[in-house]
Amino acid sequence: MEQIPDTSRPPLEYVKGVPLIKYFAEALGPLQSFRARPDDLLISTYPKSGTTWVSEILDMIYQNGDLEKCRRAPIFIRVPFLEFKVPGVPSGMETLKDTPAPRLLKTHLPLALVPQTLLDQKVKVIYVARNAKDVAVSFYHFYNMCKVHPDPGTWDNFLEMFMAGEVSYGPWHQHVKEWWELSRTHPLLYLFYEDMKENPKREIQKILKFLGRSLPEEIVDRIVQQTSFKEMKKNSMANYDSLPTEIMDQSISHFMRKGIAGDWKNTFTVAQNERFDADYAEKMAGCELNFRSEL
Repeated sequence: MEQIPDTSRPPLEYVKGVPLIKYFAEALGPLQSFRARPDDLLISTYPKSGTTWVSEILDMIYQNGDLEKCRRAPIFIRVPFLEFKVPGVPSGMETLKDTPAPRLLKTHLPLALVPQTLLDQKVKVIYVARNAKDVAVSFYHFYNMCKVHPDPGTWDNFLEMFMAGEVSYGPWHQHVKEWWELSRTHPLLYLFYEDMKENPKREIQKILKFLGRSLPEEIVDRIVQQTSFKEMKKNSMANYDSLPTEIMDQSISHFMRKGIAGDWKNTFTVAQNERFDADYAEKMAGCELNFRSEL
């Protein structure tokens, strides 16, 4: 019997200068045949910025708060992840074939790699941005447990790679800035993770307004409650429990780890924080985006 090759920890592959998980880089070719529909909705984020959270919120909105319908399948089936591809699991493009309209779609791709059809069709986009320090810490733990990433090494080593943009999907600062710029010319709602933590109901109302939808207040309250971190962490249709441990080993770190703003303080040293702040000030100079690194 043929031995299955070890699929874990391959090095990142560069596509148009953007480092990507090897299998995701391979998915970009087939993704060129993707055709967007005007009633699609794209959820875009840099990794570890609240993607699954806003995906669950949107699915609940689309299902009018019906919990049973929202538990029909894991979140990565309900909201196809466009560039997703790992051995032994249906790819994002394969999942998409069985997704009825109106479709919710997800990507972490920077604009240079986003299928042009999404922009041409003026597909509505909801972008969620999270402060860079919490993203770096969360991404480090994710690298450790999600074995399609290269080995992250020590936290100090990973932080240097993160600042240099040598992690999957490239530089954080470039990602958040270019999608912000797109919001000037494209129907795009730009949300902040910290605002969602502070007042989820207010941010869900923003989403409803952007979608041109309305829901009774009791359904909005149900969505707030059901998409809380505590509820989602124990929801097997939202917490990625259904992926094999060869891909995501949740004994190393939970996919849903803490879900708070300001956790970076438990990981950064004083020296790392000073170095990060100096690097951040240089890369975000002149940018009007204002992030809160704690609440």
